[in-house]
Amino acid sequence: MTPDLVIGIDSSTTATKAIAWDRNGQAVTEGRASVPLSNPQPGYFEQDPADWWRSTVEALKAVTQQVVPSRIAAIGISNQRETFGIFAADGTALRPGIVWLDDRARPQQKRFGETFGAQRVHEISGKPLDVIPCLYRWIWLKEHEPQNLARTACIAEVHAYLTFRLTGGWATSVASADPMGALDMRRHAWSQEILEAAGIDPAKLARLVAPGSQTGVVSSQAAAATGLLAGTPVIAGGGDGQCAGYAAGVGVPGQAYVNLGTAVVSGAYGSTYAFDPAFRTEIAVADEGYIYETCMRSGTFLVDWLSRELFLADPSQRRALLAALEAEAAASPIGAGGVVLVPYWQGCMTPYWDSFARGVIAGLSGSTRRGDLYRALLEGVAMEQTIASNGVQRATGSPIERFVAIGGGAASDLWSQILADASGRPVQRSTTVEASSLGAAMAAAKGCGWYPTLAAAGTAMAGELARRFEPDPKRHARYAELMAIYADLWPALSAWNQRLSDFAERGEA
Repeated sequence: MTPDLVIGIDSSTTATKAIAWDRNGQAVTEGRASVPLSNPQPGYFEQDPADWWRSTVEALKAVTQQVVPSRIAAIGISNQRETFGIFAADGTALRPGIVWLDDRARPQQKRFGETFGAQRVHEISGKPLDVIPCLYRWIWLKEHEPQNLARTACIAEVHAYLTFRLTGGWATSVASADPMGALDMRRHAWSQEILEAAGIDPAKLARLVAPGSQTGVVSSQAAAATGLLAGTPVIAGGGDGQCAGYAAGVGVPGQAYVNLGTAVVSGAYGSTYAFDPAFRTEIAVADEGYIYETCMRSGTFLVDWLSRELFLADPSQRRALLAALEAEAAASPIGAGGVVLVPYWQGCMTPYWDSFARGVIAGLSGSTRRGDLYRALLEGVAMEQTIASNGVQRATGSPIERFVAIGGGAASDLWSQILADASGRPVQRSTTVEASSLGAAMAAAKGCGWYPTLAAAGTAMAGELARRFEPDPKRHARYAELMAIYADLWPALSAWNQRLSDFAERGEA
């Protein structure tokens, strides 16, 4: 049988999905399995790397039980970024994996910025000084668990680990490795300068390849576990954000994707390397380009938090509650009756790069209703995204003329319209729900020879666009007034927030 499908593995923070796609980017079948997340103490977030592989095996077996394995031409990988483990030569994890949500390395981040230079690390890696890149947690391990690091054969993010389990070799995509914060973005190679300053042996890092390149083939052991055929090519994909943008068709200047997910991640494509505090720079999965990326760590996370902690929603009633909140928020006026929400529940990345930042709800009164609070949440995220995208425009000189919305939050008509009105840009919803998996599958399609370039694979397989939300000029003008107020709020509160954060860090007397 001639292979007519490619599989895109999407190993995210909460689950692993394996989806079989055809040459036109249509999903044929899928499997998925959950990945537990532990929070052993405040600021610490960990996973067992064995669960990354277990969930991948379960997801792949679900696919191979539904389609003949000989139909699979290749497998591509997309992964949660900035999450890593340390492994012995046989792939055994030497400790729990440390997840991107983890902020234990804030002291190491601060110290490295002072000694190596925040500007220099940004210039080389494309990442402003922030707690999320793996680099600072590597330093934490060197200081707190030197015995484990000494025994380590490979420090690997999720992509490299899954590649090892599938093929037996430690290799990863440059578009998966670069969010770790130790890559020379101009050279697409590990930065010797950063690694030497951090005291990390480059021999302990995975081999780097370009997206769409073959990293190996499915081993006999992996074939027995998953139901795949031994010898099936395994292709480098990229981080989930870059893969999602690739699948959304954002591979030319003038547009940006907005992934309204747990975090809100937006990226605009550029053909040249640039770095600026307005964004962090990632290597694009699409051919020879970069993604100028902005990120809020709290997106639909905040929707869940508000539902659970303030509205005390029973999980079984969540869908009904959200439908009611959407209707009530739609009836609330622009500005939510004078309530403003700053969505820094998990710190602030763009534009302030302050891992100590915390969320704010301002303007509450006895007249405030839950629909106002929910609208303030949607507006806060939309205004943050507008400020961030305007910053990318200013820094790069390249206009962002429209947004392509993906992720769970993009299903909200109200949120999409608020984003259009606040930003003054059309928002077009993508029909692709599993964009990260599709992006990995598109890389696999190029890697196995279906298409000559990643761009050609993208043209053939990228998801179609659906409903378009146009900005209303009158509402946009009203949001411009609100944003002038909003933009002044955090600068006025930041010093006070730092004092409060310092107080909380000291704990009880």
